[in-house]
Amino acid sequence: MKDDSNMQRLFVGSAFDEAGQPLKQWLNLPYANRHGLITGATGTGKTVTLQILAEGFSAAGVPVFAADVKGDLAGIAVAGEPKDFLLKRARKIAFDDYDFHDNPVIFWDLFGKQGHPVRTTISEMGPLMLSRLMNLTEAQEGALNIAFRIADEEGLLLLDLEDLQALLKDLAARAKELTTDYGNIDKRTIGAIQRRLLVLEEQGAEQFFGEPALDIRDLMRTTRDGRGYINILAADELMRSPRLYATFLLWLLSELFEELPEVGDPDKPKLVFFFDEAHLLFDEAPKALVEKIEQVVKLIRSKGVGVYFVTQNPLDVPDAVLAQLGNRVQHALRAYTPREQRAVKAAADTFRQNPAFDTAEVITQLGVGEALVSTLEEKGVPSMVQRTLIRPPSSRMGPLTEEERKRVITDSPVFGLYEEEIDRESAYEILQKRAEELERQRQEEERRKAEEKAARAEARKSGRRSSRMSTTERFVRSMVGSIGTQIGRALIRGVLGSILRR
Repeated sequence: MKDDSNMQRLFVGSAFDEAGQPLKQWLNLPYANRHGLITGATGTGKTVTLQILAEGFSAAGVPVFAADVKGDLAGIAVAGEPKDFLLKRARKIAFDDYDFHDNPVIFWDLFGKQGHPVRTTISEMGPLMLSRLMNLTEAQEGALNIAFRIADEEGLLLLDLEDLQALLKDLAARAKELTTDYGNIDKRTIGAIQRRLLVLEEQGAEQFFGEPALDIRDLMRTTRDGRGYINILAADELMRSPRLYATFLLWLLSELFEELPEVGDPDKPKLVFFFDEAHLLFDEAPKALVEKIEQVVKLIRSKGVGVYFVTQNPLDVPDAVLAQLGNRVQHALRAYTPREQRAVKAAADTFRQNPAFDTAEVITQLGVGEALVSTLEEKGVPSMVQRTLIRPPSSRMGPLTEEERKRVITDSPVFGLYEEEIDRESAYEILQKRAEELERQRQEEERRKAEEKAARAEARKSGRRSSRMSTTERFVRSMVGSIGTQIGRALIRGVLGSILRR
């Protein structure tokens, strides 16, 4: 049984009793890996809630990974300014030790523009997530699985899109010979996958696939003074390719799940992962993918990883996943349409009710920076929902200047590890050499056949020449033959006459 008497906890904000006295609300670190949900309409304060939670985790020595969808989370890297409305909020909620400070931050960017490049290999991504990324049909996904199987059996490294394109081209060329072992391989299906790869290239995905691949241990760094690094993924440009964004974050979760050891119930998480715009993960996702997400979310807590979904509407998250999210921060929702009204009811029903107010009614009345909060208490029991003023952040609320971002990047502990791309021999080079060797053999075979054909032609030509005789040659041969016959007869008669006369 976990001893909760001296547990570490993060200050979230304060509710108020009937007398107007602040009641501080905490997020308990031993239960922070049991995941969470931050929801609310646009402009209600979700990003600031994410910011103050990231600050708190970092201060407690817990590394954080979060996507910066709009560019205004980057300010977490520098100290905030003591503005009046922030100081007033701090006094109101009894945040007595409120100060302003920066946080250790590492910036990442799939396109390598606003942070360190993030790459993975085609092999590490795997056929399931690639199928999701390219929105493949069942038949196309089957063909992609065959391609990966052949790559494994033939020792072909699949590192980037060029490797996969080369493999698919080789697969189409060998379709007949492979059918016996792997089933029917339709060239039209291969062609459709290749067209989807071209779409990925146009979206900039070729920069994501390659080496050096991201080492997830670099997401779990701490500073010398024990603070956890906050990893910020620049996602403002990435959001133009929402399927790539969602697939990348799902891949990252899966990698963490596969690579990290079991730790049971730690005193604090090993890593906290914020998934902003979480609805993109589930939009039009096939059943197999949703099942994988459910599995990862359910089991990754035993690896010490807490996953916090950030989205506008709680209905964006499937019930099976929603049931795994123990820590809840619900900002204001609007209830103008039937779907919005259902969302309000769904959000209200997930809380442990407070008899002091109507939860569904309060959700529509919350102001900016105000939220309904329920976190896991002793033995993992959800606390009674409280109407809470969220604490102000200690870092800047807003973006960084270009110079400030560059300084953070160059001072990063991973600077220089990922900037230069590596291009080692992989499937593309091996298949290219194989094709060149086959072409050389084909040309050699054609040359050999041509030489044999020429030799046979020459032999036939020589035979015809030897069988032809001129008129003179035929006359001489005839005369010689006639004379030879007459001489032979004369000799025989002479010999016989000589014998008889004796």
